[in-house]
Amino acid sequence: MTQPVRHDAATAAVWTVRVLTLFPEMFPGPLGLSLAGKALKNGVWALETVDIRSYARDKHRTVDDAPFGGGPGMVMRPDVLSDAITAVTEITAGPGGSGQTRVIYLSPRGRRLDQYLVRELAVTPFVVLLCGRYEGIDERVIEAHGLEEVSLGDFVLSGGEPAALALIDACVRLQPGVMGNGETAGEESFERGLLEYPHYTRPASWVDGRGCARLVPEVLLSGHHEKVRAWRLAEAERITRARRPELWAPYAAAHRDEWDREAERCRRRRRNTELDGMTADAARSGDQVEG
Repeated sequence: MTQPVRHDAATAAVWTVRVLTLFPEMFPGPLGLSLAGKALKNGVWALETVDIRSYARDKHRTVDDAPFGGGPGMVMRPDVLSDAITAVTEITAGPGGSGQTRVIYLSPRGRRLDQYLVRELAVTPFVVLLCGRYEGIDERVIEAHGLEEVSLGDFVLSGGEPAALALIDACVRLQPGVMGNGETAGEESFERGLLEYPHYTRPASWVDGRGCARLVPEVLLSGHHEKVRAWRLAEAERITRARRPELWAPYAAAHRDEWDREAERCRRRRRNTELDGMTADAARSGDQVEG
């Protein structure tokens, strides 16, 4: 049996992900570049890959077999997978391990990955990701190890590795020190239950390929931070309501009381303004009569 291959030089207790895969050479892949790659090199997080074939029980390193009941494709064997899962989880549970581990099988029938789950996983010290291939894995492995099934979306990939890369990237960027501006994560899509607001940069006036001048919204050039904040929130709400009704519904329900209170405050301000105007008019009329 081979030991997990580490892709960093970290020795301290950092967020660690172990990937069980038939293709360990796919990692770190894009995770070795940009912010995630720099953080990996600096020991902010740790990545370990485990070649599932190293737990095969024959000289041909067989990891799959034909499905019972017939049908196309092959199914990954329970004995091989169970040995691999047990080996990597025992590393965590052993001396010095925290025991706080979540083992996830990346599957199109699993819970859809969202920012809420990403935040949970980002604070879990050890995460094990099982990347399936072929027609999937033997159901008994899922039952025996209590695997969490997680899906990247309602589509099918050739294997779990691309999904694992996406999940890891989403978690890594939430690790302390990975992103330059800590406020950035709090304003991104899904963090407040909303999609993100539009972004603009220089030049303030840009002419597109059809000769049409496209301008940056004036409020973003005003320098008025409170107005900019209000505009961004309004735009995020508008975009979410138009594009993602399933996100908008719970957000609207959670903020309905707040909106009702704000609407009542606006009505009171209008009434007070009207009363002030009527008082001023009456005063002017009285002055004219006395004159």
